[in-house]
Amino acid sequence: MTLRVAAIQMCSGTAPERNAATMAELVRDAASKGATYVQTPEMTGALQRDRAALRAALRGEDDDVIVRTARALAAELGIHLHIGSTAIGLADGKIANRGFLFGPDGAKICHYDKIHMFDVDLDNGESWRESAAYTPGETAQVVDLPFGQLGFSICYDVRFPELFRRQAVVGAQIMTVPAAFTRQTGEAHWEILLRARAIENGFFLVAAAQGGVHEDGRETFGHSMIVDPWGRILAEAGPSGAAVITADIDIAAVAAARGKIPNLKNARDFSVASAGDSAPTTGGVAA
Repeated sequence: MTLRVAAIQMCSGTAPERNAATMAELVRDAASKGATYVQTPEMTGALQRDRAALRAALRGEDDDVIVRTARALAAELGIHLHIGSTAIGLADGKIANRGFLFGPDGAKICHYDKIHMFDVDLDNGESWRESAAYTPGETAQVVDLPFGQLGFSICYDVRFPELFRRQAVVGAQIMTVPAAFTRQTGEAHWEILLRARAIENGFFLVAAAQGGVHEDGRETFGHSMIVDPWGRILAEAGPSGAAVITADIDIAAVAAARGKIPNLKNARDFSVASAGDSAPTTGGVAA
């Protein structure tokens, strides 16, 4: 089956209402180009370093402006709309970095909470502690849609190949990586990580990114990307600013790539032994 997919690049500020309006304009543009699956980046609703301000702006899922706008847009345009993520207030007072998928009728199909927290210390004093504000998710999922099986990740998840492999093993044909990669890490690793995940699992990959200098002072890498199962870049945005990229993808290419290099089928359990270890651990990929 062939469909047109779109990745929306944004440079989200600190005001969710303003970001929602920008998102709506870009999603309508993508739909006008024929896209029936549209993805927005991580933290579409706001990029906000000030934790007090972030918490003050938090809403529950039912009251969130990005969620409300996305529901209406999906129904208005008759598309599958994937909000890469936005910050959602939880009942226990914590925060989820949560992605949403809405169907052409505007109903929520599912949500995904980012599993791996971006807790890093980079060069030049750049340091991030996502776990200080967000509660990690615990469940990955693959959803069966009319055009194929869709798997979910968010940003830093891309550095954990086992998450992608397990979703491929249970049938994912399109993998999603909405992100807000820093400029420093993006320059070093963004393209190679996306292409590697697509190649080693034989699926399409759609990665909508934040790009540019944001109101809260951070700088993100941009370069939203759509990659095919052979690792070819089908579409790519620039380093900064709003953009809409589209690509026509044929789901049959997934089976073709996996048929040529059937590494999902060829995977074997194995053990890992270290010197002096009489009880090696068992490795491999669980379905």
